[in-house]
Amino acid sequence: MREAAMDQGTRGELISRLAEAIRSVTTAHPLRVAIDGPPAAGKTTLADELAVVLRAQDRDVIRATIDDFLFPRAQRYRRGQYSAEGCYFDAHDHAALCRVLLDPLGPGGDRRFQHAVYDRDTDTPSSPSATTAPADAVLLFDGVFLLRPELIDRWDLRIFVSVPFEQTVDRARDRGTALAGSTADTAEIERSWRNRYIPSQQLYFATVRPTDHADIIVYNDQLQRPTWEVRPHSSIHRI
Repeated sequence: MREAAMDQGTRGELISRLAEAIRSVTTAHPLRVAIDGPPAAGKTTLADELAVVLRAQDRDVIRATIDDFLFPRAQRYRRGQYSAEGCYFDAHDHAALCRVLLDPLGPGGDRRFQHAVYDRDTDTPSSPSATTAPADAVLLFDGVFLLRPELIDRWDLRIFVSVPFEQTVDRARDRGTALAGSTADTAEIERSWRNRYIPSQQLYFATVRPTDHADIIVYNDQLQRPTWEVRPHSSIHRI
């Protein structure tokens, strides 16, 4: 078996390599790219940076996130606010995600999609107007648990952003402090990560082994000097 290609470089070099990978995958429908990884790994930032580069190359980009496909709070936390099982099994409406976004953009789809079904700020359903994507559009979709069995076959390119779990706690704590302007929520962040988010990721890794299914793994512990790995089984090599 061909060994994985490991590279390290600047942030800009990583984004350029990911854009190149996207260009190398040919489909007859919009390209659906999963950007998976633990909370606070840097998935959203990576997807946003990649979107800027692709749009500069005149590629039509659809940006969407799993946070807009949450179930209402009462369902998400029915097992308790700090339940890891609840985080993994009850948080996200995968059926709606497939119905309104991934399947319309996939093989045989009509390319008419919605990028959200839920408004987190109001904890209410959301129903934005449907939009028709060009056949050569790229969907950059970031979120947790994207390579689970319910979704795995819906992606045309799979990127996993890897960061040690302890580092995600530090990043979440720093981010929370920056947003709140104080350390008042530090204990709550710590409890959420220790009891809910990290154990749910451990469950995900134990049952799904998501990195085994990724085409590219980005080791994002050094934000300005990341390492990335193109996997031997990758669709990038098959095109």
